[in-house]
Amino acid sequence: MELLFAWRYFKSKKTTNVINIIAWISVVAIAVGTAALIVILSVFNGFEALVKSLYSDFYADLSVRPKMGKLIHLDSSKIGVISKTSGVKAYSLMLEEKALLRNGDNPSMVFLRGVDKNYPEVANIKAHITEGTYSLGSSDHPDIVLGIGIKSALALSLTSPEPLTISLPNSQAESFSDLQDAMNTFEIAQTGIFRIQEDFDNKYAITNIEFMRYMLNIADDEYSSMEIKLQSGVNPETVQQKLKSSLGDGYVVKTRYEQNQSLFSIMQMEKWIIYAILSLILVIAAFNMIGALTMLVLEKRKDIAVLKAMGADDSVIRSIFLKEGILLGVIGGTIGVILALVVCYLQSEFHLLKLGGGSFLIDYYPVKMYWSDFVLVSVTVMVVAVIAAYLPARRAATQNFSLKS
Repeated sequence: MELLFAWRYFKSKKTTNVINIIAWISVVAIAVGTAALIVILSVFNGFEALVKSLYSDFYADLSVRPKMGKLIHLDSSKIGVISKTSGVKAYSLMLEEKALLRNGDNPSMVFLRGVDKNYPEVANIKAHITEGTYSLGSSDHPDIVLGIGIKSALALSLTSPEPLTISLPNSQAESFSDLQDAMNTFEIAQTGIFRIQEDFDNKYAITNIEFMRYMLNIADDEYSSMEIKLQSGVNPETVQQKLKSSLGDGYVVKTRYEQNQSLFSIMQMEKWIIYAILSLILVIAAFNMIGALTMLVLEKRKDIAVLKAMGADDSVIRSIFLKEGILLGVIGGTIGVILALVVCYLQSEFHLLKLGGGSFLIDYYPVKMYWSDFVLVSVTVMVVAVIAAYLPARRAATQNFSLKS
């Protein structure tokens, strides 16, 4: 019954037209706030999904690393245990070290990754080769694949490639005061350029693990890490616990999230900050709703007096105007959700809003809708509507109105 009264009050013509105007302004404000929240969160989800996809192309699902020091010892038995663990699809062994690359007078410090032939199975690096080919050569004739940022720093050109000079630390050097003795130097051919994400493009280069082992004088069973690709649908945390128990205390097994924990934590924090800031739009809309309901209470004071004379208690009157506020929230929220769906669909299909500049991997704002965002925004709208309607509803219930004009 209270909802019926609320609906009749909403659609009925008021004696003062400004009440209708303020009520519709509050509906529009709620609709705009709802749509803005959903659209911005969906755009943020799109960027988050894009970043995660780029990181997933460079970082494996799981990484086995040393608990202390820079190297882990993995003999054939331990490698067999890891490869036969349920959920493991593929693995790649890696050596990583800082190196100095030089192209004539142009030097650049890089993180050099020496990987085996299985590396493309655990990291989708081949999909990001923009120039040349993915070729790493052999220990005697090494090739190198560079990030596009390193290419720029070295002023390289694949159309007329010149061998690069690479220098790596000499672990057997007697003295590090002599630079020539402290570093092992070799000429290496550039074969490809990758472009994934700026952090990787400006930092990493890739070659074969045999060459790295030769340059660093590292034993055959020593590695910087073991990168693991999991089968589709497998929970990484489950496989992580299995590997931890089978490998023992000398090893650390990290998921992709743990390898980039600070990045993903910041992204989640940014999303909640955006949600909190944009929720202020709904708070502003609540002030319009308070004004509309307060004026409606004054408009319907005779109705309230009649209802009380007929036996309605304060809770009934309060419920009527609370439901009036909820009704305004539902109408505004529904319009906002529909508007957000239309905007997100058009953006995802036709890429109407473009990103400025030409240095991005994509030239439009990515959009990814999650049902959880719709639920969160809808609940937020209802909470704001109830809080905004409570004060006018309480006043309507507790104030005594007379039937006299």
